[in-house]
Amino acid sequence: ARKAHPGIQTGSDPDEILRSPEIDAVAVVTPVWTHYELAKRALENGKHVFVEKPFTSNSAQAEELIELAARKKLTIMVDHTFLFTGAVRKIRELTEAGALGDLYYYESLRVNLGLFQHDVSVIWDLAPHDLSIMDHIIKDKPEAVVATGEKHLNGVEDVAFITLYFPRNVIAHINVNWLSPVKIRTTLIGGQKKMLVWNDLDADEKIRVYDKGVQIASGEGIRNLLVSYRSGDMWAPQVEQLEALRVELNYFADCITNNKTPFNDGHAGLRVVQMLEAAEASIRKKGELVRL
Repeated sequence: ARKAHPGIQTGSDPDEILRSPEIDAVAVVTPVWTHYELAKRALENGKHVFVEKPFTSNSAQAEELIELAARKKLTIMVDHTFLFTGAVRKIRELTEAGALGDLYYYESLRVNLGLFQHDVSVIWDLAPHDLSIMDHIIKDKPEAVVATGEKHLNGVEDVAFITLYFPRNVIAHINVNWLSPVKIRTTLIGGQKKMLVWNDLDADEKIRVYDKGVQIASGEGIRNLLVSYRSGDMWAPQVEQLEALRVELNYFADCITNNKTPFNDGHAGLRVVQMLEAAEASIRKKGELVRL
């Protein structure tokens, strides 16, 4: 770090940063199991905190940090970087405007070969991305989780499937995998009016909106249901080309300066941790439903 950035002060003792009166905010970009202690010490020393995902190792730690920050009147922001990408901003804009209609489902595939982690499973490594995006887009909060997964190489789950149940028959499914021969980053969102496909690896048309759907007119009795299929145009909305982390950090600074509550605050981080815990509990019980 010193060689790459000779003008920046560096050190090996976290307390040099956490106790410095010249520092107002701290970024905790360390292994998950260290987040709680470092963030707590930073808050106790009057620092605003930016914490890498996932927020903490369990919900009790997250709740304690949220309470401490509120008591100290400090800001917590959890690094859910995808929320600041042009693609997720556009998806949020479309769903907020009702362009897709009432949502039916959210399905995400996030798979690649590696990178294997030794302190967390693929659920805690990759799923926070999709869970935070889902939490940002779907207004209702999930009521229950069912998850399955298996360990093949290093004692933690490297393949997992997570299903989340929402009010009003909305369902979400997330597949995360460290053992895929190909890298895929695709999300499908189905609505009453339109359907959306987000391919994060597509440089030109990351988002495609399809005017496709199904309409049912009911007569008397189930055999008299009249089903019609709609297949209209596809369009690719313009997506802003943004450096997401820069946008996020500017937002963090703005929230501190103007005393705003960030939408990716400690409570948002807690919701993701709660979903991760529920998924982990369901896997331990071989796919039993766990209520949130």
